[in-house]
Parts: sequence; structure tokens; C-alpha cells
Amino acid sequence: MLVSQILNSKPAQGVETVAPDTRIFEAAEVLSARKIGSLVVSKDGDTPLGILSERDIVRELGRDGAVCLNGKVSDYMTAKVVTCTLDQSADEVLETMTNGRFRHIPVMDGDKMVGLISIGDVVKARLSELAMERDALEGMIMGN
Repeated sequence: MLVSQILNSKPAQGVETVAPDTRIFEAAEVLSARKIGSLVVSKDGDTPLGILSERDIVRELGRDGAVCLNGKVSDYMTAKVVTCTLDQSADEVLETMTNGRFRHIPVMDGDKMVGLISIGDVVKARLSELAMERDALEGMIMGN
């Protein structure tokens, strides 16, 4: 299965982004309201400059306390963003995410960000693919 198929199977298209100067408490409000685990940091909505996850916020709260909530997203985001492309396989992306120990990856089409997938999206797609393969094999064995 390809990333493009995973992206097309998601009910909501698009990516939630925040500007680099957004305050952490504002980003946390968006994460909570949208029930999502990360935000892509971008000035234009097309180019990822960083990514901020709920884990990043919790880590900083544990280290600096509540003072970090008034800090800028750009000060706490992961600046080295790993991305994937529409034509990559689910297995390839799953390996990248597992090895990098992160749960969200922006999807790029050339220089433009076209989506965001989570490790849950990839696992769900892979399980669906395995179920179809199992059903096909059972059909062949049963003679259907």
C-alpha cells in the first residue's frame, strides 16, 4: 500500500498547522480541540519548518514547568522534520517512523505539504492489506 492510498482513506484531508510564533498554550488548545497529537509548524501551510507534538509539550512541562506555556512553538518544536512522499510504501514509512521513534509524518508532493499521516494510519492500512491477503489465500485454498 502506498502513502497516497493511506492519505485518500483518511476522512479529513489537510494538515493542522501553526505559525512559529504561536505560543505553546495556544498550540495545546488546538491539539485538545481537534483531538490530534501533533501540529506542523509552517509560515505558509505548505512548507514544514518543524513539528510540535503533545509529547514535546509534556517533556518541556516536566523540565521547565508551566513557564514553557508562554514560550513560542519555534523554541520547542522538532526542527529536523522527516517527511515522506505519496509514492512511498506503508512498510517503508512504518520503518522510518519506528526507527525515528516518532508518530506523525508530513506527506510531501514536491515542495508542497499535502497531508499528515500517523503511525496509527499506517498500521491500520497495513492490517487492512494483510486481511485482504488472508482472505484471498483462504479463497484460493477453499477453491472460491
